[in-house]
Formats: sequence, C-alpha cells, structure tokens
Amino acid sequence: MKRSTSDRLYEEAKQYLPGGVNSPVRAFRSVNGAPIFFEKGKGSQVWDADGNQYTDFCCSWGPLILGHANDQVLSDVSEVMMNGTSFGAPSKYESELARLIVENHRFIEKIRFVNSGTEAAMSAIRLARGYTGKNKVVKFEGCYHGHVDSLMVKAGSGLATLGTSTSAGIPESYVKETIVLPLNNEDAVNEAIEKYGDDIACIAIEPIPANNGLLLQDKNFLQFLRKRCDETGILLFFDEVISGFRVSFEGAAGYYGIKPDMIAFGKIIGGGFPVGAYGASSKVMDHIAPDGPVYQAGTLSGNPVAMAAGIAQLKQCLKPGFYDALEAKTKRMVERVQAVADEKGWPFHMFHVGSIFWMSFSNKNKVQRSDEIDPNSSERFKVFFDDMLAQGMYVGPSSYEVGFVSYAHTEEELARAAEAMIHALDRAYAQ
Repeated sequence: MKRSTSDRLYEEAKQYLPGGVNSPVRAFRSVNGAPIFFEKGKGSQVWDADGNQYTDFCCSWGPLILGHANDQVLSDVSEVMMNGTSFGAPSKYESELARLIVENHRFIEKIRFVNSGTEAAMSAIRLARGYTGKNKVVKFEGCYHGHVDSLMVKAGSGLATLGTSTSAGIPESYVKETIVLPLNNEDAVNEAIEKYGDDIACIAIEPIPANNGLLLQDKNFLQFLRKRCDETGILLFFDEVISGFRVSFEGAAGYYGIKPDMIAFGKIIGGGFPVGAYGASSKVMDHIAPDGPVYQAGTLSGNPVAMAAGIAQLKQCLKPGFYDALEAKTKRMVERVQAVADEKGWPFHMFHVGSIFWMSFSNKNKVQRSDEIDPNSSERFKVFFDDMLAQGMYVGPSSYEVGFVSYAHTEEELARAAEAMIHALDRAYAQ
C-alpha cells in the first residue's frame, strides 16, 4: 500500500504537534512505520490520505457503533448545526438526550454532560469525595480512567499500598490519595478497606476493563465489590466510557445486573462527537453545582451538535434486538478465527464480550490481570498488524488495544476479516 502522503503529513505534523499527534497511541510507536492519516469514513470502511481503503475495527476507539457517517446521525446533526453550534447556554437537546438515557437505564436518575471520558471520570471522583467527605480512591491495575492526575497511578510495592505516578507532572500529594490494587483479588480489597476504609470515597473500576487488553472479570468479583461498598458506605464507581451502551444499552451494569453508585460515560453518547457524562442517583447528583457544593462546569458541555448526534445514535441502539445481533455476529467472527488457531496449535486466544474483541498472543483462555499478558506478544502483533494493513484491515495500532464491531459491518465483511486475521496470524507465528 502507498504511504507517501501519510508519511509527508506526519513529517509536517511533527513540526507543530508533540510527536506529530494529539494522542500518544496514534504515533504508531507500538508497531512499524509512521501513522496513517485518514480522510474519509463511511459505514465499516475508511480511506487514508493515499487513497487506501480499509475495513475499520477501531471505530474511533469505540463510539462509532453504527459505523462511520451514519446517514441518520449526519442528517440530524446537519439540521441542528444550521441553527448554531454552541451557545454556552441550555438547549432542548440536552434534556432530550438526558431523558433518553435516564428513562432507559435503571441505575441512574440524573446525568451531567461533559466533553470527554477523562472529564467524566475526573468529575465523578470529585463528586464522590464531595458527597462522602472522604479523600482516598481505590483503583485497579490495568484499568484506565483517562489522564486524571489522581488516577494516572500504578501499584506500589505492597498488596494494598499507595500507588506511584505513571506520568511526570503529577504531584506526589495527589498520588498519596490513590490506592492501586490487582484486579480479581478480594483479599487486596479487604486489606485496603481495613487499612484505609475510613477515608475511602469510592472504589473505581472499569467493570469490563478494555484499555489494557480485555481483562474480563468474574461477575462474582464485581458483586463482591458491590457488597463491600454497601457494608462500608464507600461509593462504587463504574467507568463505562468504553462498555457503556456498547455491550448493552445499560452497559456492563445492565449486562451483569449490578448497580453502581456512579457511572461515567463517553464515546457512544456523542455519536462520533466529543462528549462524556457521569450519572448517579438524584441523592448523589444533587451535590453537583448549582444545587450542591461540588463545582464542575464546561462551556461546551451539552453543546447541541454532540447532543443531537447522541440522540440520533442512541435511538437506533434502542431498536429491539440491536445488541443481540451485534454480539452474535462478533461471536461468529471470533469463533472462525479461534477454531483455526486451535487447529494449528497457535498460542493465541481471542476474547470478546458484546461487540468488543481482543487478540491475546498467548494460549491462556483467561486473562484477568495486566500482569498475565505476555510481554513478548507485541512482537508478534507487529507482524500481524502489518499483514492486516496489507489486506485492507485496520485495527488499533497496539497489542493492548481492543477492537470493535459496528452495526455497519456486514456478515460478508466479517467473514473476510476472519480470513484476513487467520492469514496475518499465520505470518506472525511463522516468525
């Protein structure tokens, strides 16, 4: 495939942008070559600056559950944009999207719109602290909650010790308020509560961890967290920026039937536009300004363009059978690939939940913690990624990133994708 135009654009971008990108994974540092610059997307397909066409399984990292440039989303957004793009003041679209979500999600009563998943997580953490009057937050190794200072933290040296920063520029005082635990470890949770419980505002978790591989948790671990939070008055915070409206309309909370005290949303509720949100019971949300003492604001929060896109997209997600059909066709693609991998004896396992999938280059059929991921898998993934590109298939440029199937992917496209994956795996395991 031709890459000269993308290469030229990247060299130009490096003169003005750190690393030539506005988000690190886009720099292709985990794979070979320079980043691909995209120009167009429609349905399941994308085209780059050199005119190469790909079947897309990145889907803008998840929000494009209907595929690129969905006709209904574009129509509704265009109509709204003709009357203005932002007012910094209320519009009816905020209430319409809020009502659509709240009336179809049994675990939240009020919602506040923001502009990104990071902002949603940050605001939810502040709300938890303001509501409980406590300071510390528990998070889990392998879960990502955006680039929030207090959550950019990795585990310390002990089972339930305070964490250490994963980024420069984060004061040690922030890090001291975060306790990082291993996933799927009840003893670690109990120890943290025993040691710090009087000052823990919330336990934060991706109920379906999907930012560092797909670390599917046992339902009983999530139920255990709910039980311990009930016993201690700690708030249970589900970060559903990826899983929300992706595995079901009620996200992982509905998928597992577990009620969190707070939920962060993002991705899908903007229909491809920048958006985020956090929601909870009225009792908790009434602590947010202007009703309560916890301040949070945003000029572009709830802007009519993003709200209109979200309304148009979520209405389609509410159609009967939408999620069942999406999960079924994802499962068929995964099973085609896994059957061949098993037959050939490759140390490979493809995990999936709903329409999310992840390729693990090891023979473990259960990976629930980040330290269970084979650190050498990235080398095989580079070969796999290059071969997929050559076959016109685009997945996220890192072995730790998950993939997404959209409603726009047809059975024929998914069958071709499965064959492409098998071909790419054959190359990767021939090394």
